[in-house]
Amino acid sequence: MARSSVLGYPRIGKRRDLKRALERYWAGESDEAALLQTARSVRRAAWEVQREAGIDLIPCNDFSLYDHVLDTICLLGLVPERFGPPEPEVSLSTYFAMARGRPGAPALELTKWFDTNYHYLVPEFDGPAPRLASAKPFEEFVEATEFLGKPAKPVLLGPLSLLLLGKRHRRPLDEHLDALLSVYREVLERLAAAGAEWVQMDEPVLVQDRSEDELRLLRRAYDVLGSTAKRPQIMLQTFYGSLDEASWDLVMTLPVEGVGLDFVRDDGNRALLNRHGFPEDKVFGAGVVDGRNVWRTNLVEALEKLEEIAEHVPVDRIWVQPTCSLLHLPHDVRLETRLPASLRALLAFAEQRLEELVVLTRALNEGRSAILDELERNAEVFRVALDDLPVIRPAVRERVAALTEDDFRRTSPYRVRETVQRERFQLPLFPTTTIGSFPQTPDVRQARARWRAGTMSDEEYWAFIRERIADVIRRQEEIGLDVLVHGEFERTDMVEYFAAQLDGFVLTEHGWVQSYGSRVIRPPIIFGDVARPKPMTVEVIRFAQSLTDKPVKGMLTGPVTILNWSFVRQDIPRHEVAYQIALALRDEVRDLEAAGIGMIQIDEPALREGLPLRRAEWGAYLDWAVRAFRLASSGVRDETQIHTHMCYSEFNDIIEAIDALDADVISIENSRSHGELLQAFQTYRYERQIGPGVYDVHSTRIPSVEEVLELLERALAFLRPEQLWVNPDCGLKTRRPEEVWPSLQNMVEAARRLRARYHQH
Repeated sequence: MARSSVLGYPRIGKRRDLKRALERYWAGESDEAALLQTARSVRRAAWEVQREAGIDLIPCNDFSLYDHVLDTICLLGLVPERFGPPEPEVSLSTYFAMARGRPGAPALELTKWFDTNYHYLVPEFDGPAPRLASAKPFEEFVEATEFLGKPAKPVLLGPLSLLLLGKRHRRPLDEHLDALLSVYREVLERLAAAGAEWVQMDEPVLVQDRSEDELRLLRRAYDVLGSTAKRPQIMLQTFYGSLDEASWDLVMTLPVEGVGLDFVRDDGNRALLNRHGFPEDKVFGAGVVDGRNVWRTNLVEALEKLEEIAEHVPVDRIWVQPTCSLLHLPHDVRLETRLPASLRALLAFAEQRLEELVVLTRALNEGRSAILDELERNAEVFRVALDDLPVIRPAVRERVAALTEDDFRRTSPYRVRETVQRERFQLPLFPTTTIGSFPQTPDVRQARARWRAGTMSDEEYWAFIRERIADVIRRQEEIGLDVLVHGEFERTDMVEYFAAQLDGFVLTEHGWVQSYGSRVIRPPIIFGDVARPKPMTVEVIRFAQSLTDKPVKGMLTGPVTILNWSFVRQDIPRHEVAYQIALALRDEVRDLEAAGIGMIQIDEPALREGLPLRRAEWGAYLDWAVRAFRLASSGVRDETQIHTHMCYSEFNDIIEAIDALDADVISIENSRSHGELLQAFQTYRYERQIGPGVYDVHSTRIPSVEEVLELLERALAFLRPEQLWVNPDCGLKTRRPEEVWPSLQNMVEAARRLRARYHQH
């Protein structure tokens, strides 16, 4: 019989239980025991819903208090020396220190997990030798197995992926791998001794371009793990894309008992299966249900894929799976009581994915006749939605079709604009600014909640928002920032805020998805053509600018980020959706300019995130992504300065695309990567202005003046003084005021000292 299998489950809790528990613990309002009790409850709720749905293979060790890569770092004892002497077992305080930093010990670098909006903490390999330093996988396997009454399926990040996702490899990769494998073997032996029958070994790096040497490391790793005398059976799991010819040939000969493949993202794995077949001695993990988007599975199409797979693989050797962990989905669409019924019926969150897996597994085992009712209901959902929902807006389609090349470029080249803008703004050398948001304190959140609940009138709410804007403008002036922001107190999230005001989007009430740690977002859902009914930001920005003679930046989220941080419709190409969003933003940019706003920041933190995992596909993506940004930003006069911001991604390999955005000023993450991102400017002649972040906003640490100066001086090794802006890594929404203001004061003081030094010369 075919079996249903889940690769991982959302871990924040249906009501964001883990988020709240973490934040209470960090604030000193609860102890470790209370945090761990909440974690246990969240894990058990996940196991229970999967058991009740009828899932055959239920994962464990997919839960994390912060990040599963950080869990693996702790499991293998890869704790950098700056976090203190080695502990027999990595403590919770050290765990969170690596995630969030502490005095004298900056946090591990945070970056995007492949092409998702999840963030992981980057392993460092220049510290102590690997050793078994955590009992988490074993304890959670025992806990899950006792709870379920059958062996759970432990999930581990595979050794090759851990190695290649890390940094600071001061020795040859072979040596690092050998050291890791000795611990992985011990982990497998202990899991087998505890009764584990299968272990899921995640190797997502295999869907990227891999060199011959890297594939040789894969062979070496699994030859060693496969030869472990007493171990569970290994399901080598890939996701987010397809293998290529070289990796397929190798993976199918590895000494593992199963291989899991994505059959939704593209047709690559499907073509390889039909061309080469599948080994008779392995289990096939068939990823036929999308783990990354919320649209209900077309059961007929998924069943056709399964039937095609069954032509190559006996049914009793097929596991019916999602394409990846369900971590990327909200918990349960049944909580969304305010969505139109026809739209809600089109959606499948994590719990609904479980139902789909069970139905498809039953069809594979018993034939289509066993699920005729489910197939008919599934088809009816799509028919009703097409009739009921305003998917197509002819005016939007006509506007996109009428675009010309002039719509994608500024009137004058950057050098002309730079002269005009310097004359207009008269900024000092090393101008200081922030990225946009200021702390969303409890009173801000409470006011928003009361307003939404109808217990605070529109007049009272907007009076409160104006009061907060006035306060943050005054405080920015007092500490001496040169370019100000309004603080974004009216915004919950940088994408959600705009989605709520654009046609073609809907918002959920409980569609929370983890970004990292306690940081959760509610991705909007794009179901139809996108249009802007009215201005979205002009009134509050104009009010903020009226309070000061210093420039106040208009703050917008860019079209590619809105696209990549939403659940996107699948009936038209992504670039068409991006152009529709860009046109809506173009109208907003022009209205801001007409209102007298001279600097407009269009943030694109997700530009790099959307980059395809195969380099051969980069060009097509970057072409339309850059054009979407330029479409949004190019309809202004030369004297209007366009800013953009990007954070927590590797930019070095797309520096030409960043240049092609033609933004006048860009700000980037720099502090967590210890200035490594600036190395791109050593070889690439970047002419525009840039603000490399001078301190990490995701840490509670307050940077000293000297630390900020050091980072600025590193930047000046690659940039001319007139290019350099001074700003934090990212927005300040998640920080407390007592952390924000001293940090900004030190940042401003560092800029003043640097100016004095240059003026002396």
